[in-house]
Amino acid sequence: MGKLHDLVKFRNYLIDNLDKLKLSIQDKIDLVNKTKKIFPEHSDYLDGKIARAWNQESRLGELLDPAVDRLYIVATLITLYLKAAIPLWMLVILFGRDLYLGLLLLGLRRYGIGPFKVTYLGKAATFNLLYAFPILLLIKESSGLISDLAFIFGWSFSAWGIALYLLTAIQYSISGVKSALIVRKG
Repeated sequence: MGKLHDLVKFRNYLIDNLDKLKLSIQDKIDLVNKTKKIFPEHSDYLDGKIARAWNQESRLGELLDPAVDRLYIVATLITLYLKAAIPLWMLVILFGRDLYLGLLLLGLRRYGIGPFKVTYLGKAATFNLLYAFPILLLIKESSGLISDLAFIFGWSFSAWGIALYLLTAIQYSISGVKSALIVRKG
């Protein structure tokens, strides 16, 4: 009788605490889903690292990698803006920078100058932005300590990313104009 009584008590305990258990499990699932949003940029880092380590670099890869990064950034920015996770000024600055560089490249084509060589500063800017975006999303999708930490780290990565992004625009502009002047003189 003791074992049956214990089973009934256990059953009643489970029924009474099922909602708490469901909420706890749902919280863990939500955390896993939020965490998964943080890791797409790792594949971007790893594919370049692997290509260099195995001597599999190519001109096509050099061109496609930044293009894919830009597409990822554009899609993510639009999504974050629509979810009210970033302000309009951030969207305008980052889109404006890419639009400016795109127009600059079109002008430089007249001199036979192709796409800019990716710099480490540019990679650092992209790294910061790719890390910032999912963390900024966590601000909206979480609360308490996680939201507070996401705010601190998300906006820190964003600030550095935006600053470096703008600095690389200046760097690429100077490089492009210098190259155009050399071609023009020569």
